[in-house]
Amino acid sequence: MAARTPGLSTADIVKESLAGKRHTVGGMAFEAGLLVALLIALGVLVTLLADMLARGWGVLTGRGLDFVTSPLSLTPETAGVWQSIVGSVMLTAFVAIVSFPIGIGAAVYLEEYAPDNRFTRLVNTNIRNLAGVPSIVYGILGLTIFVRFVDAVGAGGGTVGKNILAGGLTMAALVLPIMIITASEALRAVPDSIREAGFGVGATRWEVIRSHVLPYAAPGILTGTILTLARAFGETAPLLLVGAVTGFFSSGNASLWERTTGPYTALPVTIFSWTRQPDSDFRALTAAAIVVLLVVLFLANGTAILLRNRYERKW
Repeated sequence: MAARTPGLSTADIVKESLAGKRHTVGGMAFEAGLLVALLIALGVLVTLLADMLARGWGVLTGRGLDFVTSPLSLTPETAGVWQSIVGSVMLTAFVAIVSFPIGIGAAVYLEEYAPDNRFTRLVNTNIRNLAGVPSIVYGILGLTIFVRFVDAVGAGGGTVGKNILAGGLTMAALVLPIMIITASEALRAVPDSIREAGFGVGATRWEVIRSHVLPYAAPGILTGTILTLARAFGETAPLLLVGAVTGFFSSGNASLWERTTGPYTALPVTIFSWTRQPDSDFRALTAAAIVVLLVVLFLANGTAILLRNRYERKW
């Protein structure tokens, strides 16, 4: 039996143990290992960011905002990333419109309505397996299904279905399993006492979910949404298969529908394309485009986090 500390009651000893005030050698070594792993990860990230910033600094300072607002070009002196940014934003918006309601609806059904049987467990297992499938597989899926579907319904716009609609559907399929998993975990974290309180006053299941469960789980759901949209924004391989332009094209004064059904590109695709150019001037453009990509991601994620925190305080 462990020796009792003089002057402390049993309740105080238990509180100290629960609060983590009693340290062991194994626990301290594990904590130190976690800290070292964190510092290594941060060191690698800072090194990469510093290297990209140093390589693209000449373009960012020399051309400034002109690099961001200029269209694509075969000439490195005039090439910009504006068309790529617009394409990435449109793709991400389309992914959010498609995957958010489907993912939340599937998670609500699996957690609140579906019985705990063999079929439900099989569906949950398959969803988790799909979350680990390489993105290139989803690109093949988009090429064989979504591109043909978009072309069949007459929304190809002369691009044989290879447009933002097909790309957005492909990226939505890519992030949908992650969306379902994160939303399910957020719903599972809601205490059962909240549901029981709603049922106790005569509310229906849907009223309890709508008025109590979803608002309580909203911060966790929005966190998952941020992560999935950030992944969709940075993916390249699926878009290459579903027809994203890797070279020069002109959108001119095209309308929103013409941009949606016409040729498109995205910022990661442009970065991939510039890395393959033989001209050494494109190396600096590539680094500058990576910095722009990171800035756009930070701004988008920061805005989403602020909205999530505001919603969390509201509830």
